[in-house]
Amino acid sequence: MNVYDFDNTISHGDSTVAFIKYCVGLQPKVLLTMPGTGVAALGMAMGIISKTQFKEYMFRFLRHIPNVEQAVEDFWDSGRCSIHRWYLDAHQEDDLVISASPEFLLQPICRRLGISNLIASKVDPRTGRFSGPNCHGINKVSRYREVYGDTVPQAFYSDSYKDEPMARIAVQAYMVRGEDVSPWIFRQRRSNP
Repeated sequence: MNVYDFDNTISHGDSTVAFIKYCVGLQPKVLLTMPGTGVAALGMAMGIISKTQFKEYMFRFLRHIPNVEQAVEDFWDSGRCSIHRWYLDAHQEDDLVISASPEFLLQPICRRLGISNLIASKVDPRTGRFSGPNCHGINKVSRYREVYGDTVPQAFYSDSYKDEPMARIAVQAYMVRGEDVSPWIFRQRRSNP
């Protein structure tokens, strides 16, 4: 099984940021949540709140979207967040996407791409509340192991060294920069977490 981060790895850009921008166009009231998100970002930078708590503030904008599920489908139809050609060429039936983006946002695009294995942040699409930790960094490994146990991924692909914990448990790991895919250069000694 090959395992992929999604944002800036399979996709051009960050799907959550693109979706928020899309929603501002649908419902300008979304902008009313931005000052609180800015304060939360400052709180996260100062270590007062966690990344998950920050994201809960950020996802409050969802309360202004009457039909989130339809908005998500329309967002993917709009092409505002496209898929890298290298992934379309590499796609295999048993691929797994593991991402910090919300599950409700990635399910439709994974379905469209023929990806049936998805692990992502569990966020209520109506309230923006998380029902578990943000699926980021070492939490990706924890979530992966909850589902797949000690199964070792054949390969892991990401655009960020923050995903090094996942890269460490794969047989091979790759860094993605746009359409360029190259072997992962480990910043620390490679060992299993």
